[in-house]
Amino acid sequence: MSSLLFFVVSLLASIAGAICGIGGGVIIKPTLDLLGLASVATVNFLSGCTVLSMSCYSVGKALIAGDSRVDMKTGTPLALGAAVGGVAGKQIFTVMKALFPDPNTVGAVQAACLAVITLGTLVYTLKKAGIRTHRVTSPPACVAIGLALGIMSSFLGIGGGPINLVVLYFFFSMDTKTAASNSIYIILFSQAASMLMTLLTRTVPTFELLALALMVLGGILGGVIGRKVNKRLDNAAVDKLFIGLMVVIIGISIYNVWQYSAF
Repeated sequence: MSSLLFFVVSLLASIAGAICGIGGGVIIKPTLDLLGLASVATVNFLSGCTVLSMSCYSVGKALIAGDSRVDMKTGTPLALGAAVGGVAGKQIFTVMKALFPDPNTVGAVQAACLAVITLGTLVYTLKKAGIRTHRVTSPPACVAIGLALGIMSSFLGIGGGPINLVVLYFFFSMDTKTAASNSIYIILFSQAASMLMTLLTRTVPTFELLALALMVLGGILGGVIGRKVNKRLDNAAVDKLFIGLMVVIIGISIYNVWQYSAF
């Protein structure tokens, strides 16, 4: 039963993640924490693997099909910065684990950070029509922005999440679908770097092989389905789904803070 839950969560989260450009990890991470199916470190690792598999498919398929919306002039420096940030975020998580031997404390900190970030993202999304945006083109600035995104996504174990979209809206004046495509491109680099760091430092947590296989399968299938659905939806529909998901994520994250703090 638990293995089936891993698959269902990763599939549904990856479908939504591929449609909105949030990677799926921002849904997988708090949901698995809520269900209590594995330790905080294991959930981080499994979520990262799932997001990596989904983003690999989505980016690869878009490039092969020739319909990628990624602006390479800004997207590549962002992605490279996110890759470095992914490594840094992984190190910060490792330090946090050492400072707080009780994994529930680390889980509570992650949940609280995710709730605050997602709430800020929701407020921005609801008011973005009246917010003046920018068009950053400087490669060093893009690398710095990508670095910050990579650190947050890797530390929180969410892949990229809603914060990617807000940053792309605000700093690069992208529309919803273009931001979604660029977000997944950034997520691919940050998660690949974070995963490589995990393997090189031999800090892979204990996990069930079947759970990993089912989550990766769910991530790839979710990428396939989400990519097709995204093509059928307009920007307004994607925005509505994005807002709905953020409300759910905030609710789950607040509950997780209480749940971890209660132990």
